[in-house]
Amino acid sequence: MLDILETVNRWLAEERDVALATVVKTWGSAPRREGSKMGVTAETAMIGSVSGGCVEGAVVEEAIAGLRDGKPRLLKFGVADDIAWEVGLTCGGSIEVFVEPLDSLWWDALAELAQDDRFGVTVTIMEGEHIGEKVLLDSAGDVLYRGPNLNDDLLSALKAVVAGCSKSGITTMGETRVMVDLQVERPHLILIGGVHVSIPLQAMATQVGFRVSIVDPRAAFASEERFPQVANISHSYPDKALPQLGLDRSTYLAVLTHDPKIDDKALITALPAKIPYVGVLSSGRTHRQRVARLKEAGLSDELIAQIRTPIGIDIGASTPEEIAVCILAEIIAVRNGVRNEVR
Repeated sequence: MLDILETVNRWLAEERDVALATVVKTWGSAPRREGSKMGVTAETAMIGSVSGGCVEGAVVEEAIAGLRDGKPRLLKFGVADDIAWEVGLTCGGSIEVFVEPLDSLWWDALAELAQDDRFGVTVTIMEGEHIGEKVLLDSAGDVLYRGPNLNDDLLSALKAVVAGCSKSGITTMGETRVMVDLQVERPHLILIGGVHVSIPLQAMATQVGFRVSIVDPRAAFASEERFPQVANISHSYPDKALPQLGLDRSTYLAVLTHDPKIDDKALITALPAKIPYVGVLSSGRTHRQRVARLKEAGLSDELIAQIRTPIGIDIGASTPEEIAVCILAEIIAVRNGVRNEVR
C-alpha cells in the first residue's frame, strides 16, 4: 500500500474519481502477492501494480467501468482462459483481482495506520448482494471503519473471520468468500554502527520498504552528513537505545562495528527479545571470543545460537556495496520465511 499511498492521497485531494484494484488470490507463478494494489483514475492514470504488467490493461478497463456504474467486481485471469493470452498472463499463473470504486473514508482510516506503521486488517465481502462491504479493525479489534450497509450481524461475522488469519488472502464466511487484507508494520532494520557498509545498506533497505535506525555512540560515524536519509540516529550505547527503539516481531538487527564495547551490549540486549534476525559482521575467530564473553555475561547457548555470522548470504562479497547486498538478501530471506542455516 505504501507504494501507492502518496499518489492516491493526491488524487483524492484533487477530488478525482479513483478505483482500487487489489490482488485477492493467486495460483502458480503469478508475479504479485495477495494484497498488492493498483490505483486508477477515471482519466486512466494509474499507480502500483497487480500483476507486474501482465493484466493491468484489462484491470484498468474494468476499473473505469466500475467508476461509471459504481459497482465493484471480482476478476479472474488464468492461463486456461483465452483472455489470459490477450492480456499477457502466459507464465503459468492465475490471479483474482477485486476492483472497486475507492471509498475515501475507509482509505483515509487505512492510510493513517500505514503512515503511523500500525497494524490493521480490512475484511471485504467478495460476492453476493453485499459485495464490496467492508470493515477495518485495528490491532485491538476495534472498528475504525464499517461499510454504510453493514448490519450488526454481518459486522460480527466479518470480525470473526479475522481470528487465525496470519496473511492477506481469500477465506470464507459461511458460504461467502471474503478477502482478509492485512496492513502490517513496516519491518524495522536497526544498524549497530555507522560504518561504511551501513551507508549502502540503509539506502537499499529503505528502497525495499524497511524503516531504518542507526545506533552508534560515536557521533562522527553516525552523523546526519553520512546518513542524510535516516530519520532516527541514536548516539546512545545499544543497551540504552534498543529498548527505546523497540525489539519486536518486525525488528531486524545488523551488528557492524567490530567493537566489543558496542557490539556486545547490542547482543546482550537484543538476543533475549528473540527478534527475527540478529546478524554480526565478524570472522570465526572473533566470534569464538565473542561467544565466550556472552556466556560470561549470562547468555545461554540457545540465545547465542540465534546469531548469524558471518553476516549475510555468501556471494563472495568484498566491497561495502556487495556486503550490503548479501546482508539485505539474508534479511529478506528470513522475513519471507526462506530457510537458511544460521552460521
